[in-house]
Amino acid sequence: MKELLKDLNKAFENKIRLGIMSALMVNDAMDFNSLKSLLDVTDGNLATHLKSLETSTYISVQKEFIERKPNTKYMATAEGKEAFVRHIKAIEQLLK
Repeated sequence: MKELLKDLNKAFENKIRLGIMSALMVNDAMDFNSLKSLLDVTDGNLATHLKSLETSTYISVQKEFIERKPNTKYMATAEGKEAFVRHIKAIEQLLK
């Protein structure tokens, strides 16, 4: 049992962070408003969880301007993708 639990990652225990990573695993990138709409969360709540994943180096951030408006895109890093896959596999093993 301890072997299965070692791959569970606290960074993904929160449902919003789990949702962010799930969305970024199937999309090359997503902007802030798309994530906010998809997850149905407030700006502040989403920003807090994104910052947590960025601090863990599981996501990267790209800021740009589109038609003179700021646009922030988020992408899962290679490290983040690896950690997330390990986390999901650990959950799958626990359920077996």
